[in-house]
Amino acid sequence: MLFVAAAQRGREVKEGDMQQKQDSQGGKPSSILGKAHPALKAFMCGSLSGTCSTLLFQPLDLVKTRLQTLQNTMKPGAPKVGMMTVLIQVIRTESFLGLWKGVSPSFVRCIPGVGIYFSTFYSLKQHYFQEGRAPNAGEAVLLGAGARAVAGVCMLPVTVIKTRFESGRYNYVSVLGALKSVCETEGPRALFSGLTATLLRDAPFSGIYVMFYSQAKRSLPPEVSSSPYAPLGNFGCGVMAGVLASVVTQPADVVKTHIQVSPAHWTTKDAIRYIYTEHGLRGFFRGAVPRSLRRTLMAAMAWTVYEQLMARMGLKS
Repeated sequence: MLFVAAAQRGREVKEGDMQQKQDSQGGKPSSILGKAHPALKAFMCGSLSGTCSTLLFQPLDLVKTRLQTLQNTMKPGAPKVGMMTVLIQVIRTESFLGLWKGVSPSFVRCIPGVGIYFSTFYSLKQHYFQEGRAPNAGEAVLLGAGARAVAGVCMLPVTVIKTRFESGRYNYVSVLGALKSVCETEGPRALFSGLTATLLRDAPFSGIYVMFYSQAKRSLPPEVSSSPYAPLGNFGCGVMAGVLASVVTQPADVVKTHIQVSPAHWTTKDAIRYIYTEHGLRGFFRGAVPRSLRRTLMAAMAWTVYEQLMARMGLKS
């Protein structure tokens, strides 16, 4: 009996050692990740979702920026330039990979920026909506707008550099080189140009998006939400919310682009007056199609990927 008990004990010890080795080599989720703060997990999930969406939809952002900055060089009565015209011109003059010009600052901005947005969103939601209570429409607007305002202010210097990269007017070599050049020639203040317009664009966009997205998800049949097709349903809700939010905030995006591309320190009022005087109300919607496509698809993908990753970590997004 003693021999059998000893043998059994030896097997248990051996199995325990093997299990511990498996856990340390990836057999189970890393203990570091498991012990991480939920807000940090939300940051990681957001950063991963931002990486995927930025890489896929960068060409649309470049085309949008080019369309908006073309307004400054076009003469009155000149033929209208559309999205496909700009797309073909970029491919002919800068190669197919030219459509991804500005992707480096986009990554520098979006990977931490989307992470900051989702971690702030998660933290605010956990703090103000305890016990799993879902926010109503008005609360969803404030929740999304607040999270985006924090991320927008943090990442504004990189946003300025990204916009200049995409405009094709500046021959920057790298993000760090561009930051240094702007600081030396225009002063650090230039890195925060367009702050008001950026907040007027991003905060309402996220607020409206979260409101429509959460309301659309609630309207989904329970059998869809609990089925393998739930990510597809969430993506559809995101597309609908993104279109509505993009149209409402398009004028602010045009104003922001003009301020950040101009080497002169324009104010928001100056940019609005210039766009209206030169191009009328239509000028505020230049680049609306590529921007709506990009923002809608990026937001829908980012939220879908984020929610799936959070669910795998056992957290409610």
